[in-house]
Amino acid sequence: MGRVAQFFNALCDVILPPICHICRNFIPNAGTLHICPDCHDRLPCAASPLCPTCGIPFAGAGADHRCGACLTHPPHFDSARAPFLYEGTIRDLIHAFKYDRRTHLRRPLALLILEGLGEALIEQRLDLIIPVPLHRSRLRQRSFNQAALIGNLLSRRLSLPIMPDTLFRNRPTEPQINLPAAERRQNVKGAFTVHIPEHIAGKRILLLDDVMTTGSTMDECAKELKDSGAAAVMAVTVARTAR
Repeated sequence: MGRVAQFFNALCDVILPPICHICRNFIPNAGTLHICPDCHDRLPCAASPLCPTCGIPFAGAGADHRCGACLTHPPHFDSARAPFLYEGTIRDLIHAFKYDRRTHLRRPLALLILEGLGEALIEQRLDLIIPVPLHRSRLRQRSFNQAALIGNLLSRRLSLPIMPDTLFRNRPTEPQINLPAAERRQNVKGAFTVHIPEHIAGKRILLLDDVMTTGSTMDECAKELKDSGAAAVMAVTVARTAR
């Protein structure tokens, strides 16, 4: 790095000091993520062994294997992955992003997806990104679709087109987090429609959202995408619950 660049970076650190998104402490040589090493080490990773279909992690050691739910009722998506469990600091970051309107957090959340899943995303030879849509009433209330904001950054980093208007939520649904697991599938059944199926015919799709709980929303979206001609659907979220 040249002296001019070093001086410019040092000046930026004085004017806009890099602060950890989690602990709010100053980070020297912060890079692009802006999460300090201590906080990064404490992130709740969703590691193997896990189900290769839905991505749910299993307790203890062992090899990856399909869970009972995916064996008895295979989902419509081909695979689902999240780099983190929906707990602790990751849950706090997602809540601040989605409910406190701290939209600048889309950047670290997108970068964390790439850090944890980058190789897997490349191996899937994906063609495009489709964020899970909000109903227009929810979009008016929140003013942004969190999945689309994260998707815009992934689109640039992965050099994949993003099509936020391809999948449409045709009726309002109760937030899944408010419902018991048994009611979530019925809540989203028939709630999605594909606009212009020709745009996704034969395509390998990255279906993107912030959190996956039971997987009912992702499954219903994947069903509609597959019924409309998609060749494959990989469901990706920042975090997932361990059920």
